[in-house]
Amino acid sequence: MGRSQLEKQKTHEKIVETASRRLREEGLDGIGVADLMKEAGLTVGGFYKHFASRDDLVAEAVQFAFDSWGRGLEAEGLNPAEMTAADIADRYVSAYHRDNPGEGCPFAALTSDLSRSGEKARAIATAGLRRNFEALASKAAGADEGERRRKAIMAFAMMAGGVGLARISADEDLSAEILATIRDFVADIDK
Repeated sequence: MGRSQLEKQKTHEKIVETASRRLREEGLDGIGVADLMKEAGLTVGGFYKHFASRDDLVAEAVQFAFDSWGRGLEAEGLNPAEMTAADIADRYVSAYHRDNPGEGCPFAALTSDLSRSGEKARAIATAGLRRNFEALASKAAGADEGERRRKAIMAFAMMAGGVGLARISADEDLSAEILATIRDFVADIDK
């Protein structure tokens, strides 16, 4: 790859990473292309050298957000397949995740936005749901695959919703109670 192509790729990645963080912080409609490009240190005119549309950027930013969980674990030397349900709950349903939406799960930050997003972003989110359900089902106890999957769907919905509700609460004690309750429930799906 030539120098200019490498620079263009790095710039593209910077835009996607910035968009991913900002979209989780502000919502899909919370930041415009001009603000995003300014934050990335680029001009608005440069946007269309990288993306055909805002929807294309949103789709890539959402994919980046979904992939960030695995990248973060790998950077710490952890293998998600070896984590227990309790390990996952401890990381996901945490004060850190609640307080840092730009670094967290897009489901906890963007569920209602994703439901109204373009086809590409919804397809990426659907694939993310499937991966999360499969990962949790592999850790759940149950008489059969259907029961394990139901537990996984309930656990993930509780985790994403619980973090969202904890973010809403202006009462720190209530917020902490929500997180602890969800964390305890999810930690027990393997029993």
